[in-house]
Amino acid sequence: MHRSTYLPISVGRTQKRDMRSQFAALCYRTVKDKPQVLLITSRDTGRWIVPKGWPMDGKTPHEAAAVEAFEEAGARGRVFDHVLGMYSYEKQLDDGSTLPCIVTLFPFKVQSLVSDYPEAGERKRKWFSPRKAATKVDEPELARILAQFDPRLSR
Repeated sequence: MHRSTYLPISVGRTQKRDMRSQFAALCYRTVKDKPQVLLITSRDTGRWIVPKGWPMDGKTPHEAAAVEAFEEAGARGRVFDHVLGMYSYEKQLDDGSTLPCIVTLFPFKVQSLVSDYPEAGERKRKWFSPRKAATKVDEPELARILAQFDPRLSR
């Protein structure tokens, strides 16, 4: 029997109708036969995250993830339309409140990083091994997806 490798999504006391959906790109490359994943810092707290954002009119979820990969990380490449997994987090809003979000994660094979992209001056970006990246993020579900990531299964 197949056993799921995903952790349950944590919604706390939130009502389902209060949840918001976002789409994210797991940007990766292979160097000397070893996978690396790209993390970026959040603009507000500077913690390590993956590029993600809200649904976009006229774009599929994986296309929206690809747009975020470029806007937030300057990544160009190929996004795949299968889901690597989902994770939850609470987005901090400007007024101090939080908004519970469920993020759907898509694989994105990076072909190049550009230095001129919309959020270049607002974020740092860095390559990590999948296991090291898993130790850098705050969200347990995302950490598990990163730790188990194998790009050979993402094509």
